[in-house]
Amino acid sequence: MKKGKWLVLIGIVILLVGLIAGAAVLYQKLSEDYGGSNLMQGSQAQDQTGAAAEYAAPDFTVIDEQGNEVKLSDYRGKPVVLNFWATWCYYCKQEMPDFDKAYAKYPDVQFLMVNVTDGVQETMASAKEYVGQEGFQFDVFFDTELEAATAYYVTGLPATFFIDKDGNLVTRGSGMLDFETLEKGIRIITD
Repeated sequence: MKKGKWLVLIGIVILLVGLIAGAAVLYQKLSEDYGGSNLMQGSQAQDQTGAAAEYAAPDFTVIDEQGNEVKLSDYRGKPVVLNFWATWCYYCKQEMPDFDKAYAKYPDVQFLMVNVTDGVQETMASAKEYVGQEGFQFDVFFDTELEAATAYYVTGLPATFFIDKDGNLVTRGSGMLDFETLEKGIRIITD
């Protein structure tokens, strides 16, 4: 009996060591992938031949402050910074002054500040009130059907996508962006 208990104990120890080693390897890999910058590495992906691949940014329809329908494709020919945000999102509110500053600095770039308006946690009224209180100058668009958030697989806020003048999704930001990182993304789509 004692020998059987020792074998079980040794098996459990080996299993725990394996789990810890696996977790360490996974942590190292994720640290390499996400360390340093909130922008994805590289401006474009590569296809199987190693050539730069272009990915058309998914089109969507949102509404503006007056209730008019607006499509992403309406801005073809102009670089676009697409940002998803909500008033209940702390990090969204922290980055918005930098987006407003970039909006003023880069008049040739279209900023689509898309409020994820689910009608429960976030309403058009609460979003308009917040933008008015803060005095932001950029235009705000409302994703009342969650079509845009779904098209871009937005699962967390804030989320930022950089689209070139030809309508190609070039890079994206992960989480809150500071002004310097935002400018890096803008340079990628305007150069």
